[in-house]
Amino acid sequence: MHPHPSRPRNPSNVQPFTSEENMASDENDELRLVNQLGKSKSPYVRAHMDNPVAWQMWGDESLALAKKHNRLLFLSIGCHVMEKESFSSPEIARILNAHFIPIKLDREERPDIDAIYMNYVQATTGSGGWPLNVFITPDLEPVFGGTYWPGPNHSMTAQGTLLSRTVGFLEILEKMKHVWTTQESKCRESAKDITRQLREFAEEGVHSRQLGEEHEGDGLEIDLLEEAYQHFLKKYDNINGGFSIAPKFPTPVNLQFLLRLGQWPRAVKDIVGEEECSKAAAMVINTLRKMARGGIRDQLGFGFSRYSVTKDWSLPHFEKMLYDQAQLLDVYLDAFLITRDPEMLGAVYDIATYLTSPPMAAPTGGVYSAEDADSYPTHSEKEKREGAYYVWTLKELRSVLGDRDGNICARFYGVRADGNVARENDPHDEFISQNVLNVTTTPAALAKQVGMAESEVTTILEEGRKRLREYREKNRPRPALDDKIVVCWNGLAIGALARTSAALEEIDPDKAATCKKAAVDAANFIRKELFDDETKTLYRVYREGRGDTPGFCDDYAFLIHGLIDLYEATFDETYLQFADTLQSQ
Repeated sequence: MHPHPSRPRNPSNVQPFTSEENMASDENDELRLVNQLGKSKSPYVRAHMDNPVAWQMWGDESLALAKKHNRLLFLSIGCHVMEKESFSSPEIARILNAHFIPIKLDREERPDIDAIYMNYVQATTGSGGWPLNVFITPDLEPVFGGTYWPGPNHSMTAQGTLLSRTVGFLEILEKMKHVWTTQESKCRESAKDITRQLREFAEEGVHSRQLGEEHEGDGLEIDLLEEAYQHFLKKYDNINGGFSIAPKFPTPVNLQFLLRLGQWPRAVKDIVGEEECSKAAAMVINTLRKMARGGIRDQLGFGFSRYSVTKDWSLPHFEKMLYDQAQLLDVYLDAFLITRDPEMLGAVYDIATYLTSPPMAAPTGGVYSAEDADSYPTHSEKEKREGAYYVWTLKELRSVLGDRDGNICARFYGVRADGNVARENDPHDEFISQNVLNVTTTPAALAKQVGMAESEVTTILEEGRKRLREYREKNRPRPALDDKIVVCWNGLAIGALARTSAALEEIDPDKAATCKKAAVDAANFIRKELFDDETKTLYRVYREGRGDTPGFCDDYAFLIHGLIDLYEATFDETYLQFADTLQSQ
């Protein structure tokens, strides 16, 4: 999951960015909003610059407009689905532009703002996630919020029965417009009350931590480790691996905890149990194996998608995030070091290659943030589809590889003539007759099925993977790249690549050198471009120059951790000194 940012501040204390221009108003002071997102450096925000919704950026002028015209702010963070269903709708745009101040925000640039309003939604609805949509008073106090709301362009499918009973975004807009117009004082009172409660809750957390600091010498109660193990044991999916139903996230921090449980001092094994520690590791190895063979992994290229829509890891949400790659690289490396399993090592190589190669590796040093889920199926098509870069028809496989090799690869990857995506998992009809590549058998078993030598089948599969990847790169537009360099995620990548370089030095010196160079280049780039030596201030984001947002706790913590790992891989004291400087801030 997304690493949690620093503890959110009180919404009334949030300092927004400043935009450069006032919005235009006519002589009757009727506010006419114009989409401002072309001014943003964020690729995510800029992707909405052509929406009919007159999106504003989070800034002093936008917030001043809300106060001057007494409008609710509508804050939207994340989700390409709502962009298709709602934010491209003229009907939705008409209401938002006429009665609200609609604002788009990149949570990677401002995790503090995202965390504040995510806490509100979680506290009032019992769940959270993205998209995050919140209606906010001009005083920045939340009135109403939620995650996904179906829009006018929603495709009704097998899921339509459920979604037809869900209140749509258009209805919510009309309701919020009516409530703010007729019951403004009640809205403001309610918003102030929930803000007060959230502030008290946050202050309780600070007080609890202060009490804990007074007794920090007591250390961790080992019994808690046993309780944590039992928690994951109850949630474990014995068939598919993982610890939840669909949608299923890798959650690398949980996997790493379980995998390392048996590596801790003897006292831990005595409390948790020898057999239990072995079971914990076995659950993780099975989960990692299922993921490595599933559609959540790019079977032709490199890297892992953010999560699986299905419980068996077969159908991903195709977005690839840097923080997932970095954390999974750490976990797969631990799994290999414990088991010496070649399949775990194969995943290490794939992720390391993804992080050290274009398009993710920045030529200046550092690693970019993400690749989108959507892309154009061909260079001539004008409409993007989710997963278009990654999915295949059986006809395409045969066309690229020939009938014999195409059929063998189709069996290996579970490719069918009618596609392998269930209808209920395709609400926008994007995967009709399409196949997500999953490893469904072994070369040995496949060789028996087709009556060929295993070595011959292995060669066909290896050559087939290479040829399909080359065809994909030549004939399909790659998904859009989010080319921000975010410090906290680069800190994770620096640490994982440094550890990988140290582990591979004897196995593959060339690969180890590549990983080490990438980690060193990223650390040096951050030191040069995102750290102010005079003020000792770390900045969070770089894109077309340094951003204005100072680093948060996660930027400092993950970068410090990565620098320590880099020191241990290189024994270059400058990285340890830089970590010490950051730690003292």
